[in-house]
Amino acid sequence: MQRVDVLPRFLVRKYGLFRGFLLDQRFLPRWAVLSIDLCICFFSYFITELILKDTALQANDLLTFSQRAIIIVSIHLFCFVIFRSYSGIIRHSTFTDVYRLALATASVFLISTIGGFAYRTFLGEKVVSSTSLLLYAFLSLTFLIAFRIVVKESYRFMRKTAANNSKKRILVFGVDDKSVGLAQSLMGDSSSPYRPVGFLSMSNKKLSFKIMDLPVVNCCDEIEQDLKRIKELLDIDGILLVGDNLSVSEKNRIVEKSFASQLEVYNTTLPEKWEKLSDIGVKITPIQIEDLLERNVIETDVKLISEDLCGKTVLVTGGAGSIGSELVRQIAELKPRRLIALDNAESPLHEIDLYLQKNFPGLNCQVYLADVTNRDRMEGIFSKYKFDVVYHAAAYKHVPMIEKHPREGVRANIIGTRILAELAVQYKSERFVMISTDKAVNPSNVMGASKRAAEMYVQALQHQPGVTTKFMTTRFGNVLGSNGSVIPFFKEQIKRGGPVTVTHKDITRYFMTIREACQLVLQAGTMGRGGEIFVFDMGKPVRILDMAERMIKLSGLQPYVDISIEIVGLREGEKLYEELLIDGETTLPTFHPKIMVGKVVDHDYNEICAILDELELMTNSVGRKKFIIQKLKCLIPEYVSQNSVFSELDEQH
Repeated sequence: MQRVDVLPRFLVRKYGLFRGFLLDQRFLPRWAVLSIDLCICFFSYFITELILKDTALQANDLLTFSQRAIIIVSIHLFCFVIFRSYSGIIRHSTFTDVYRLALATASVFLISTIGGFAYRTFLGEKVVSSTSLLLYAFLSLTFLIAFRIVVKESYRFMRKTAANNSKKRILVFGVDDKSVGLAQSLMGDSSSPYRPVGFLSMSNKKLSFKIMDLPVVNCCDEIEQDLKRIKELLDIDGILLVGDNLSVSEKNRIVEKSFASQLEVYNTTLPEKWEKLSDIGVKITPIQIEDLLERNVIETDVKLISEDLCGKTVLVTGGAGSIGSELVRQIAELKPRRLIALDNAESPLHEIDLYLQKNFPGLNCQVYLADVTNRDRMEGIFSKYKFDVVYHAAAYKHVPMIEKHPREGVRANIIGTRILAELAVQYKSERFVMISTDKAVNPSNVMGASKRAAEMYVQALQHQPGVTTKFMTTRFGNVLGSNGSVIPFFKEQIKRGGPVTVTHKDITRYFMTIREACQLVLQAGTMGRGGEIFVFDMGKPVRILDMAERMIKLSGLQPYVDISIEIVGLREGEKLYEELLIDGETTLPTFHPKIMVGKVVDHDYNEICAILDELELMTNSVGRKKFIIQKLKCLIPEYVSQNSVFSELDEQH
């Protein structure tokens, strides 16, 4: 198979300087265009004389060749000036420019014919024949138009060649209609930074054929060897994976072998999902670590969720955070009657406010800069809006930070939840959906323990007399790309040149995208009867060291060679493996395959309230942190500190 190319690269380099000079010129000055046109006219007259030489139509000897040529070209100069045929930019010539040339040339023929007829009438001698004038007009017009076509097409060719050689040369994966359609879109967009040079097929059939005049290359058994051969053959820079043509395991296999062959890998959604053709540059991106996790795409019943929130007044606490802001965006698309986003982080809240104003100008929405631990402030907001649905995402979540500041963790995660839950009951909210975490399961740190205490409180509150609000808890693991999560952290370390720090070589975590997590939160909110803990199927846990190595490779670097990886030890309160269920809890399936409902242990409401009252007093007074932790451990017997200064409290029991 021969390499298919518009122009071999070695030839491009040979004339690169000349091409660059031409492309850098804005346009030829008018005097230069006029001079070239006059030279073409002189050449046309010379060809005319040459053709008619030694024929009966040859001009007489009254005037010399030079005199006749000067007269004809001078007349043409006059007509060029009259019709301004030189005023256009040659590389942008249109029918209007051709029309002007035709008028000028026709005028030359008319003036010359009339002049010759008058000369013969008054002086009785013929200066030039009508046939020669007609042949000259034809040749000059043809050469003038041809000159413009050559310049225009040469410029277009050089622009196209220059653009193509600055683009990434890619193979489009697959030979189905979707892959071919994507290649057509890319080839039709001159501004796209990618240039398809072939299609990659995983078929075992060693067939040689072309699609859209691009070769189809096979890569099946020895993928790495085949990719190296293809890279050398077609001089490609990378491979473009289209839509969901591959399973995650197959995609991982292709990516690994591509990296081994020093090829980049790109990913894109299908063209029919793009809003416009200009989305090409945005939708095609280098493949991300999120694309390579062993997870299946999660689908939710958008119609059911939309019907459930239609006409409702909805509150999202923590509405400027990673989870909260995504909840706000998804709920806004469902067009509730009113949407309130509440947070105490000013700048992120301002950003979500601008987003809502720009993307949902007709939506009745508002942002509130407020702290969920301020009871009076919260009561004022609840009394004003009387929310139908509350999504409680406000929380402190960073384990090492809350381990050092347990008062703030208890105040925000426990007391704040209690205030909101009580107000939801007081103002007859229909539903209260609390966002929890897998760190609340057999907690090993203050953050996890505080979220577990909040879970216990809303479950116990559900069973109190007169409570009509349905309290639901959603429990899931880490979300990809959230503020402070491991992926942005690793990306920043790689950007700085390393080292990438991993706390333990065997540490694993569950991962889910922010969008998927929020979709499941909304779905769970529609199915709860009250008091449930909904547990999300997070797929397989991911080894963090493997993730670090993969992210370094995705950056085009080699782990342990270009970027070092350091094992720094577990952080305060951190454990190796996260869990989704507490001992004694079991799960039951729901109609959604990714959502299970936990069968939880009941807790005494009065006992919980008594301990929470004491915790609230402790957070508002000066005292030792360990007293707060001791009280938490009394409330949550399974709370055992790990890698923490509070571990000594467990040893005392």
